[in-house]
Amino acid sequence: MFRLQGSKTLAVDLTGDAVKAKNGSMVAYDGRMAFKKMSGGGEGLRGMVTRRLTGEQMEMMEVKGQGTCYFADRASEINLVSLHGEKLHVEASNLLATDAGLRTGTTFTGLRGGASGNGLFTTTVEGTGQAAIMSDGSAVVLRVTPQYPLNVDPGAYIAHQGRLQQHLQSGVNFRTLMGEGSGESFQIRFEGDGLVYVQPSERNTVGGDV
Repeated sequence: MFRLQGSKTLAVDLTGDAVKAKNGSMVAYDGRMAFKKMSGGGEGLRGMVTRRLTGEQMEMMEVKGQGTCYFADRASEINLVSLHGEKLHVEASNLLATDAGLRTGTTFTGLRGGASGNGLFTTTVEGTGQAAIMSDGSAVVLRVTPQYPLNVDPGAYIAHQGRLQQHLQSGVNFRTLMGEGSGESFQIRFEGDGLVYVQPSERNTVGGDV
């Protein structure tokens, strides 16, 4: 259903089924399509309450029909993630599209405070199907094991999946170690067993210049 056209355009073949995608990300389509605007944070009343409490902004649209839709956003690199009953945690700004059958929601991370605009919350995608996530530059997928935990700059973090625990380490980051940082800085430490997606470009974060 999901396939890449190059590295920056997602093609989704529809045969009467639907796909959820970031609002405004469709660049072309062929066939017969119907479009409906949605909102992030989860479906229904609970989703509305969650969005108000968290401020997690993830404007989505549902596309349903027969044909092929093409999606892209600011020439970002696209990565496909296959889920088999697992939960994917992803920054809202990095989520491009999901199978309509995947459940989206918002969860409290309680410790990151990483990307500006995303607060202490992250978007979740759960179920069986495919999701497309975006990165500024080619993403790197890093394995975390109990023997090898991983430290990540919050500005470079995109998503993670698996049995992982997050811990915030304040007062230091990779640039402050080299004497180039300013202000309070953070790292995210991942422990457990899973995958972490990192981009080679950094967002501005609440921790200052990271």
